Amino acid sequence: MPSYYEVMHTDLSQLTTAAGKWESMAGEFKKLEGQYKRDVHGVSADGSWVGLSEAAFRAHFDATLRELQGAQKEANAIAALLRDAHTDFVDLRGKVKAARADAVKAGMRVSDHGVCHFDFSKVSAQEAYSIRHQPDLPEVERSWTERIQTAVKAVSDADAGVKIALNAVVLDTDWTDGTTNGFNRHAKDDVEEYEAENVLDIATKINSGQSVSVVELEEFQRAMRDNTRPGLDDPAFSRTFLNGLGAENTLKLANRLNDLAYHDDEKRKGAYLGLEKGLANSLENAMQDPKSAFYKNFRDQLKQAGVRSFDLKEAAERPNVISRDHGQQVRGYQSLVTLMQHGEGYSTPFLHDLADDIRSVEDKKRGGDPNIWDLHGDFSGKNGGWFANDPLDGLLGVMSKNPEAATSYVDPGADGKNDNLKYLLKDREWEFNDTPVWQGNHESGKDIEKEDSDARTGLGLLLESSTTGHPPLGPGQDPWPAIPHTEAQARIMHAVIGELGPSQTVHENMREPLARGLATYAADTHEMLANLDSKYITNADTGHFLDDQGELHLAVDQKSLTQFMRGLSDDPEAYGTLHKAESRYIGLSLEELPKDAPRDELTNRLDKSGAALGAFAAIKEDVINDKRMAGYSDADWKAKVAYHVIGGAVTPLYFTTAGGVSIAFGDSIQRGVDTWAWEWGNRMKGEVDTEANAKIADLFLEVDKELPILVSDWAEGRKDISETTTQTYTAIALNGRDRGTNAAAKYLTDTPN
Repeated sequence: MPSYYEVMHTDLSQLTTAAGKWESMAGEFKKLEGQYKRDVHGVSADGSWVGLSEAAFRAHFDATLRELQGAQKEANAIAALLRDAHTDFVDLRGKVKAARADAVKAGMRVSDHGVCHFDFSKVSAQEAYSIRHQPDLPEVERSWTERIQTAVKAVSDADAGVKIALNAVVLDTDWTDGTTNGFNRHAKDDVEEYEAENVLDIATKINSGQSVSVVELEEFQRAMRDNTRPGLDDPAFSRTFLNGLGAENTLKLANRLNDLAYHDDEKRKGAYLGLEKGLANSLENAMQDPKSAFYKNFRDQLKQAGVRSFDLKEAAERPNVISRDHGQQVRGYQSLVTLMQHGEGYSTPFLHDLADDIRSVEDKKRGGDPNIWDLHGDFSGKNGGWFANDPLDGLLGVMSKNPEAATSYVDPGADGKNDNLKYLLKDREWEFNDTPVWQGNHESGKDIEKEDSDARTGLGLLLESSTTGHPPLGPGQDPWPAIPHTEAQARIMHAVIGELGPSQTVHENMREPLARGLATYAADTHEMLANLDSKYITNADTGHFLDDQGELHLAVDQKSLTQFMRGLSDDPEAYGTLHKAESRYIGLSLEELPKDAPRDELTNRLDKSGAALGAFAAIKEDVINDKRMAGYSDADWKAKVAYHVIGGAVTPLYFTTAGGVSIAFGDSIQRGVDTWAWEWGNRMKGEVDTEANAKIADLFLEVDKELPILVSDWAEGRKDISETTTQTYTAIALNGRDRGTNAAAKYLTDTPN
């Protein structure tokens, strides 16, 4: 393994110098071939020499000619391998240098061995004393050292790959060319192809159930690290490897790695899952170009293998499953999506093609079988959730990391012809968990079908991504502030609200991601809940409109929006996300008002703010009074809302404007927006009791209390506003509250569909 010092100081130009000499050697062999053809081989070819002796020597002459041609091929291949190595090493050394530069910029001094220690010579004595006594200093230094060593390790991995290629390129594997251990007429000029061929044998051993040595496993890991690392755009390794395996054996390998990780060899679980990640990234790398012959051929193979049955111990030996299907097998698409969950960066065409192929297999209207994914047992949670028993939902989760792919997959389109969203929300059958019906000691042959506890998780994440343009945020993270949206994103949100709103119910696994998605439209939902802006009312059917500045807005009727928000609010975290976004938007909209703003404009904003929060109050009361709350008591729901609104992390969102300007929102505009959170947080610090926190939540989430705090906080920064005027403004907001509460309450009393 090259050391840090060797990586930084080796003269890499020697590789290209050597390559040039090998190319010159190939040229000399070319000249020799010409002379041999003319002066020797030609004698047996011009007809002047005939008889038994000519026949005997002709084979030798042909073999020698092939050797001269093979020598050229081998020399040129070695030259190409050296140039390939040079390009790779230069790139990887550049990453080592970049890691070192970042460490130095962070205040580190980097030794000749790549070890980092804080450089106290660049700070004052007082600063040095303070830094030396920071308990996390050793960990910081260690983290920078590890970053540099990781970059060095990548060079080492590549170096080992070049060694494999150079050893293989000189081997004569053609036993039919008349020579043994001669020149390699089939020499390849790509390091990655030799690496792929080298690990194919190891993968085949794993597939066949043979034991694999520690050395072989480490070589497999090294090859995957080297050739599936982030940012690598060369598909040679991936295509050679996957083409050698074929789709069916690729899925078998994925299953076998999971068998080893979760059942047969758990002590090396990390190694096997690391290999699965490398296999997934190989698939990602190989399937980027939908026009390539490899893509088309491998997709065709996946279509066939995707519906075949495969062995997987997680299914066959599922705990607590006693049925006629003990020893059940899984489908290829289930294994494929399980594999893909370990990777990232899949192309939009591949994600769309695969989703279409899976849907065709299951969609009855397309001739599919809705029960094809049915298995006995619940594959969710810590012990089974890693297996994608619902491959389409699993794929939607993978697709959610690619917002462009997510949006274009479910966007109905201006013409409404794309029915993927309708299929997922309305038409699809989601019950894949079968429970056998027993009559005494005998199975009846019938099953009770139900959804897994993680059903529609992928769909929820996809809808968050497709309606916002950013990958899904994690639990407790809030999208802030409202961001610009595209027509397609707004069209999807409009369709989702129209489909799910009337029932006032949203599947539990979709509530939080959809709430995070809707929260990015806070500027629009604020207006729609207030129901005063005619543009939102008149465009509610089309779903969006452009304002005078050319900015796009979501438009939904007040009733559908209120009912949709009610469905989301069965989850206190979802309600908290929406409530926090609305309160922040109100604070920001008031802050933005100039001091000389017309009174009508100020009155209008206060009234809208009151109406919007009034709608939230009606939704909150409906949730609390509704016995449909899944497992939440009144106090528990309020307490969870309280914790979320106060403690939820704010994740700044980044987007690019039409003019190409990248804008980030975050702490800079948060001042004065979380108007009551500080006091609320102080109240809750000393309380750990659910009932106590619920009472604190009541104290601040009652609109009669929240609105005065919001208005008062805003007015404090305006020296021109007297206490009497503040009270007048508060009254205006509270009047709006009554209007918003009454309207929302009316919509919520409608019988759900």
